[in-house]
Amino acid sequence: MKVDIKQIQKLLAPPGNGVHTVHTAKEIKDQYFESLYSSSDEKVVNKKWLETLNHIDETEKPLLIGIPSDTGGGIQRGANWGPLFIRKETQDLSKSVLDIGDVKTIPHLLHDKYLNDETLNHLKQFHYQGEDLPASALSIAEHVYAHIYKNKPEAKLIALGGDHSVSYPIVKEWIKAKRAAGKKVAIIHFDAHTDLMDERLGIDICFASWAYHMIELLEKPSDLIQFGIRSSGQNKDYWEKKLGIKQYWNYDFSQIGLNKIISETKDYLKSRNIDEIYVSFDIDFLDAQYASSTGTPEDNGLAPHEGTQIIESLANDFKLTGADLVEVAPFVASYKKSALSPEPDTTLLNASLILNKLIESMHGK
Repeated sequence: MKVDIKQIQKLLAPPGNGVHTVHTAKEIKDQYFESLYSSSDEKVVNKKWLETLNHIDETEKPLLIGIPSDTGGGIQRGANWGPLFIRKETQDLSKSVLDIGDVKTIPHLLHDKYLNDETLNHLKQFHYQGEDLPASALSIAEHVYAHIYKNKPEAKLIALGGDHSVSYPIVKEWIKAKRAAGKKVAIIHFDAHTDLMDERLGIDICFASWAYHMIELLEKPSDLIQFGIRSSGQNKDYWEKKLGIKQYWNYDFSQIGLNKIISETKDYLKSRNIDEIYVSFDIDFLDAQYASSTGTPEDNGLAPHEGTQIIESLANDFKLTGADLVEVAPFVASYKKSALSPEPDTTLLNASLILNKLIESMHGK
């Protein structure tokens, strides 16, 4: 079977173009299109992007997709610009990934389940001439991922967010696809926060709850392993005992040591006979001095090399087949900014470092 390029084209936009703009940041998009396609002309951009989409079935490269939605965030917005700015910061992406573009994002919407029939029908008529296709960013991402995995089961996908709610549909589809293929899987989650609320303010899908809802899909709760936690209303014992997951908080890195943490994680994954892993990397895993252009920057975090070393070491022993990098918010003027760290340059530089490590690790096994 082949990926339906015409349907994908209806749901996605060229890389960096998922956020609708008239004036604001248009010049940044145009600069990126000039570097990517040697033109910012809409017709040229769309033509060359379609040529890229036509290589989905044949490529062995990881597929890169932007999900520029921050409707599921709740502290500071701005992560919708993450996909464009991370791409601009990261050189020569076309050599290592096939960038299939951005989810078309209506900034007022999160998931179709929250829309009444009248609104949903109106959106389908407006955007798809009545065709039964999803309208909200998370629903579109879920649909695209499901379609790709159905027709290209061995595809490796990397998503650029967006706030952390974007992980909900794509990790769910990754787990479903891998379980259908008989694979045993685990999620490796880098974050300052647990994201383990069952709901937040009555909303069940958001940046604070996506990980909680993945537990019920995993074979065992402890197949969700979290690194870098340091901002939570409850301590580690509470989360591990209540939910059965495994966490390494920020203080564990000094008390246990990075190498021991990696060794323990590998031993656990091997004991579970895990075949493939998914990495979800919230940029606030990093200390605020390394990444303050984010919705919820946190002090007392980890350094970039600690994150990349974990990714590289795990990918040496286990296939990394899915990943996302989220919560980069280039326009956020954070109270955590340091005079020693010019922003958003520092955050974008470290986000690019993480992205390159994810791509390299996907190629590695």
